[in-house]
Amino acid sequence: MFGGIYARGEVAACVSDEAWLQGMLDVEAALARACAPAREAAEIAAACRAEFFDLGALGAGAAENATPVVPLVAALREAVGPELAAYVHEGATSQDIVDTAAMLVSRRACVPLMTDAGRVSDAAASLAEEHRSTPVLGRTLLQHAVPMSFGLKAAGWMTAIDEAARDLAAVELAVQMGGPVGSRSPSVASAVASALGLAEPVLSWHTDRRRVVRLASALGALAAACGKVALDVALLAQNEVGEVRAGSGGSSSMPHKRNPVPAVSVRACAMRVPGLVATLAGAMAEQEHERAAGAWQAEWGTLSDLLSLTGSAVAWTAEMLSELEVDPERMRANLGSADVDLGAAGELIDRALAAHRE
Repeated sequence: MFGGIYARGEVAACVSDEAWLQGMLDVEAALARACAPAREAAEIAAACRAEFFDLGALGAGAAENATPVVPLVAALREAVGPELAAYVHEGATSQDIVDTAAMLVSRRACVPLMTDAGRVSDAAASLAEEHRSTPVLGRTLLQHAVPMSFGLKAAGWMTAIDEAARDLAAVELAVQMGGPVGSRSPSVASAVASALGLAEPVLSWHTDRRRVVRLASALGALAAACGKVALDVALLAQNEVGEVRAGSGGSSSMPHKRNPVPAVSVRACAMRVPGLVATLAGAMAEQEHERAAGAWQAEWGTLSDLLSLTGSAVAWTAEMLSELEVDPERMRANLGSADVDLGAAGELIDRALAAHRE
């Protein structure tokens, strides 16, 4: 019912149940390649395909064991037969599989997310170039301030998105392969990391959740940057302002309305994000000894929702800015008799565009 708003773009499919299942199976396949003889490892890897498994049965098993890995390993061992069963999940613990799968799911979800973030900043860059000399009222504390360039406002949107995306790209996504209590030889983690293209940590991070919190924080900042753009657009699209138009959504009772649906949808997604970031940050301190009893499990759905909502916010923002209608005449009219001095706007826009193109 609400997926059209909260699951815009391609990220939602990257965090589906099927995507998580395939992520866990990819980890099991990489683990087999690290620990089993080549022929046996190849046979196990061939069986690690999500379509071969019953999600409903795995979900029921997860409820009984507080992890989906227990029923998954049982199903995988049954699928490969008794001759290969001993090589499945060799020396690993459930958290190794889920945490590494979380890193894979996040990396895969960030591919379309970052593509859409690039679309947002490119659209903002086009607005900055096109309107570098278009005067518009600056507004501070929701009151008229002094004139500025609309291009400079768009350059500000662009820079915020670029820098938030850069921070997200810098988050280290690392393998988890420490065994039951984090004391497993690092050679296995190294081999699995190499196979999956993930970073190799110094130590197991079973109860050191900095990576998850860094990822959550970066996603939260990107969603918030999109939310700020959407708020600006919604305010500029008000009838009494009328300086931009975004979307053509209707009303169930007022046919004259042209609602800024993309801006509304971005804000709806972005407003849900801080609570999810807070959940993951709060869970970091609730890690008892060598494995958390509840705080770790709280991360899975939270991270999925966070990725999906951030991806949706970014996709909506890309659509909003690429289709934004700007009304320079209305901007000039709202300026009234104010003197227009754009100051160093052009220089600042050029500076921002140069950074964007790097």
